[in-house]
Amino acid sequence: MADDKFESVVTDEMRAMIGVKGPETIGELTTTSVRMFARSVGYVDPVFYDEAVAHERGYRSLPAPPGYLGTPIFNPAESDPTFGGRRGQGFRSPYPLVLNGGTDIEYTGVQICAGDTLASATALASLQERWSGALGVPMLIAVSETTYTNQHGQVVAISRGTGISYPKAGD
Repeated sequence: MADDKFESVVTDEMRAMIGVKGPETIGELTTTSVRMFARSVGYVDPVFYDEAVAHERGYRSLPAPPGYLGTPIFNPAESDPTFGGRRGQGFRSPYPLVLNGGTDIEYTGVQICAGDTLASATALASLQERWSGALGVPMLIAVSETTYTNQHGQVVAISRGTGISYPKAGD
């Protein structure tokens, strides 16, 4: 329920961004990147390290561990130096403070293995305003949806990320 002392920060321009996909980012899965990711998050199952074990279990190559959807190809002319995605793309909140509200990944059942190339494109899925968060300030909750498609045109996963932004106290 809106509190009369707060004015909506969602503009028509922001609403128009809902559902509009940004440019594609290409990610590669290599045996090295699969092994590194598995090791970094603590997976010890040999299926993520040993191709013979992966083949025995019915995979084409090392399977992507849960949560790993490739490494974006870094092109210094177009990429953000920190995250690898394209610079300056996407939704920007009018509030300066941001929290990660979580990420959910829905897998479609299509194998994702080393040797695959995944194209991903992100769209703003929804915007919601809350007027009295735990901090007593208005919040803008933005959900983005990224669709991952393999080199055969098959959707392999859909990731939904929630960002929560809010003003500094006193703003």
